[in-house]
Amino acid sequence: MTNEKTTAVRRVISFIKIVWTVSIIVAATAIGALIGWENHGLVGAMALGFVGLVAGGFISSPTFLLQVLP
Repeated sequence: MTNEKTTAVRRVISFIKIVWTVSIIVAATAIGALIGWENHGLVGAMALGFVGLVAGGFISSPTFLLQVLP
């Protein structure tokens, strides 16, 4: 019984981590694209959307960000 409970809890935690990561990356990409679109047009939207994608990747995993920083 404890094995099943642990597995269920781990699945829920894993699911929450996936949803968190995807939502942060999508939000950062959308914000970057919106700011780029308003200030620089299509090229700015693509460029700042990519910057938002990378920034969202770092923001969604703080431990990875701390490993990259010296």
